[in-house]
Amino acid sequence: MKQVEFVKMVASGNDFVIVDGAKGSMVSKFAKEICDRKYGAGADGLIILEKSKKADFKMRIFNPDGSEPSMCGNGARCAALFFVQSPKSKVTSHKIKFETKAGIIEAEVNRNVIRLKMPNPRDIWVNIDLNIGSQFYKVHYINTGVPHAVFFVGNCDTINVREVGRQIRYHKQFQPEGANADFAQIINDKTLKIRTYERGVEDETLACGTGSVASALLAHYLKLTKKSPVAVETRGGEVLKVYFDFKDDRFSDVWLEGSAAIAYKGIYFPAEGRK
Repeated sequence: MKQVEFVKMVASGNDFVIVDGAKGSMVSKFAKEICDRKYGAGADGLIILEKSKKADFKMRIFNPDGSEPSMCGNGARCAALFFVQSPKSKVTSHKIKFETKAGIIEAEVNRNVIRLKMPNPRDIWVNIDLNIGSQFYKVHYINTGVPHAVFFVGNCDTINVREVGRQIRYHKQFQPEGANADFAQIINDKTLKIRTYERGVEDETLACGTGSVASALLAHYLKLTKKSPVAVETRGGEVLKVYFDFKDDRFSDVWLEGSAAIAYKGIYFPAEGRK
């Protein structure tokens, strides 16, 4: 692949490399290279912006292992801010729509704060007993654009997220797709704290947008919180807000709100010769 101009962006501690217009069969391989924290730029994911006939643009997200998930909440907030601030952008409003594999996403950009309308969640399963080693874990499952298994704990700071998260992520219960693993701690009836082991990154990240939404919605479904919005404290330090309507055991009008920022711009050179 030739030299590529990119922008590094951060949302709640999740970092992404954004490239405007890259295409081709080599994108998955490129994601592995540029997301590498030793030999590349380093990132939790590569975001590609493409033209769309259905919306203002199309967003594709690639994990550091080269896989392509349907959606990424924090990545989508970065993509929305990047598009609105781009000199190429012809939008006259800070309310935009963009295409993802999970469907059309709406976003509202107010300076560096982005509100994102998430896909309506599906496949809610509660009280799943997972046998991991010699212990049983009672987890709950929801798809918020990507699959999440949420485990409510008394203190998420004491959890070995990397080890337990990996076992939940690869558990036979969630195969063949697997699931992200979230460890959520209820702080009070309107606030929770989470840590997440992410598929594709295959490690804990400082935040996860779809995981924050998954944990907030399941907490409300299980009557652990009282009403919208739910504040979610991330490992990266930012408190995200999750808004929703809940009626007849169904969620709708789900929004994720948080900040995003450009960290730096650069030119990536092919990785040949560095390893």
